[in-house]
Amino acid sequence: MLNSRSRLLRAASLAVLLATAPALSALAQDTATPAAEAAAVDPSTVVASVGAETITEGDLAFAAEDMAQDLAQMPPEERRAFLVRILIDMKVMSGAARAAGMDQTEIFAQRREYLEERALRRAYFAEAIAASVTEEAIRAEYDAFVEAFEPVDEIRASHILVETEEEATTLKAELDGGADFATLAREHSIDPGAANGGDLGFFGRGMMVQPFEEAAFGLEEGAVSAPVQSQFGWHIIRLEEKRQSQPPAFEQVAPQIQNQLLMRTFTEKVEELMAGVEVTIEDPALKAKFDAQEAAENAAAGQ
Repeated sequence: MLNSRSRLLRAASLAVLLATAPALSALAQDTATPAAEAAAVDPSTVVASVGAETITEGDLAFAAEDMAQDLAQMPPEERRAFLVRILIDMKVMSGAARAAGMDQTEIFAQRREYLEERALRRAYFAEAIAASVTEEAIRAEYDAFVEAFEPVDEIRASHILVETEEEATTLKAELDGGADFATLAREHSIDPGAANGGDLGFFGRGMMVQPFEEAAFGLEEGAVSAPVQSQFGWHIIRLEEKRQSQPPAFEQVAPQIQNQLLMRTFTEKVEELMAGVEVTIEDPALKAKFDAQEAAENAAAGQ
């Protein structure tokens, strides 16, 4: 009997749901599928006929949801015709299957039950879980993040990287004599950022190798360091600017926050639904593997 569910398996379960329902909120990644197009029209509108059978806009929307990964690989202008072709084939082949009595078999009944439960699972996820992860909820989570954000020191520095101390000493003397730092960086530095005049952009502590970091953070704005050695060679560093870090803009982190809220809401809802439910895995080998995954996940979470 299992009284809890593995986070690993739950995360995988959520990933499957997200893969088959790509447009769950206004902030979800734009997929431009026919499902989005169909949402703006009457789902009962007939798109095509196959004998006495009809294909509607609703059918297209369901097919687009079911084939989201395939559609993502083709140009948007080709997707609608592709889905119509799939649905035509489906109508013809399903009719042939019924005529052959395939809809009366036990295996078909099992498959139909599975597909019904899969559809209900998607519907529950979309309406009871994903629908609660609104833009307002995401913004509230972002506001809490901003309120708890603790700024740290950041600097923007440029450097010239050369192979020997002699080269670095010579270049430092030229800088002391008034040479332009960016020009010398472009001409002599072996660092990939030489084309930008050696500009490294902003960075905080822990992002650079220790000797470089200590020297850079010890400078005043506009000051140039003596040659500093690291495992990469010899650096001459100029401190361009100091600042306190700022929280990222809402637009930058909204997708990440949305995914976190989806995972949290999904986990809480599944735990609520699983309360008091007994689950038994009959195959001992499968149960052992399931339990091992669950134990590893709980250990990783410190439980």
